[in-house]
Amino acid sequence: MDFRLVPRGEDRNYTGFLTKTIVYVSTLVIFLASFGLTLSSIIVPKWATYDSDKLHIAYGLHRRCSSLTNVCESFPQKDDCHGEDRYFCSMWRSVGFLMSFAIVLQGMCLVAYLIILSGGKRLRESGWKILSLLLILGVLVQAASMSIVAYLYDNEHRFFVGWKLGESWIYCTVSWCTGLLCTAAIIAAGRTLPSEGGYELIPDNS
Repeated sequence: MDFRLVPRGEDRNYTGFLTKTIVYVSTLVIFLASFGLTLSSIIVPKWATYDSDKLHIAYGLHRRCSSLTNVCESFPQKDDCHGEDRYFCSMWRSVGFLMSFAIVLQGMCLVAYLIILSGGKRLRESGWKILSLLLILGVLVQAASMSIVAYLYDNEHRFFVGWKLGESWIYCTVSWCTGLLCTAAIIAAGRTLPSEGGYELIPDNS
């Protein structure tokens, strides 16, 4: 009996379909948590904090809060950017820009997820490439932001003994690590999981 390879036509490899869908949905849930952490790191003004019995100061990307005044004000201001402090202001504002850019990239990732999950076979087969690229860009931007703040914390004179990196910095760190995990899972799934459809063997009785 002779066998020949022929296209499956309307038949599908539902195992591949379900597995890819599960990977996309699972990483989307994790990504949404990462997205929430990124937003929190921008909104919560606690990238660097100082706590003592009499004084509490917290630096956010765009606000500074102090227990002396019990208010949060815009930061950094012009008065904070004279002389040697110009470098600090420039770097701190760069972090604010990078984190805003990270939100834009993550928003694009969310759109890519929705398009892939609502699309057909072609999108599920090839969409992981653009999605993983967007995810890794977001990871790199957030990792750069985290690193810049850590560098300033270690080298700037304003961060004397008693200062520490705050919860917003931790949010950013956890966010990009989670994004890296999603990226790795999507790339692995895209490269190793079986394709939908394909070919099957049928007997040739002639």
